[in-house]
Amino acid sequence: MNIEDFTDIIYEKEENGICTITINRPERRNALTHVTFLEIQTVLADMEADKNARVLIITGSEEGKAFSSGGYFNMKFVTSIPEEIKKELDLADIAQKRLCMKFWDFSKPVIAAINGLAIGAGITMPLSCADLIYMSEDAWFGMYFIKRGIVPEYAMSFVLPFFLGFQRAKEILYFGENISAQEAFNLGLINKVLPPDELMPYAREIALKLIPPKAPSIAISLMKKMLHKYFKNIIADTLDLENEGNHIAFKTHDFRESTKSLQQKRDPIFTGKTNKTIKDFLNKF
Repeated sequence: MNIEDFTDIIYEKEENGICTITINRPERRNALTHVTFLEIQTVLADMEADKNARVLIITGSEEGKAFSSGGYFNMKFVTSIPEEIKKELDLADIAQKRLCMKFWDFSKPVIAAINGLAIGAGITMPLSCADLIYMSEDAWFGMYFIKRGIVPEYAMSFVLPFFLGFQRAKEILYFGENISAQEAFNLGLINKVLPPDELMPYAREIALKLIPPKAPSIAISLMKKMLHKYFKNIIADTLDLENEGNHIAFKTHDFRESTKSLQQKRDPIFTGKTNKTIKDFLNKF
């Protein structure tokens, strides 16, 4: 993919070394598609090749009134993707292993400036892939996987218990309740909560502290590589399991019911119906 082909994000590069991705699909509250993820991969590759690109800030367009409303996997949309772009996508990679591992290999600091609601991949991507996370006071996140009858992605099955311990992580994943910015800070999931109008200025201030002349960028890159080295294989294995688990979950009655209830604007009625494929997957552990 070429940078000039971007449709889902705005990519800006500054002479001072700060690069910014703005998720820019306001009509769907900055939802993330496979195309969005491919565009972000293209940015990472471009920055790695550019010695002047020092730090990446990711935020959502203000017009969308959200950081991101999460994954958008409408099949009608998929059929509208140009063939030259579609051949670069891995539509089976529901857990987004390819992009997640690109972030884990990325040598430069990543700052997430969460300026509104962050649902599903809108929060799991920054939690797994950003080095520093700042949220505006009015922002919140929701891990709604349980409400859709599916499992998390972006290695949250490992990352969240690693951050919080099993009990708190399971509570968040099992119930899918909204978490305010302040609660996210109290849990240690983010670095700071700021008034909305101070979020981006603060993120830029921090970005400048991570690049020359204020910081030794080579030392930061080395530290990042060392911090990530031990966990990379664990992250990769977890993403494989999440992909497999979601491909099974998508075939269940509960997933179909969640989709139907969403369309009908009612609460889903889950049954927990199982089958041999699900039992075989569960017996792997």
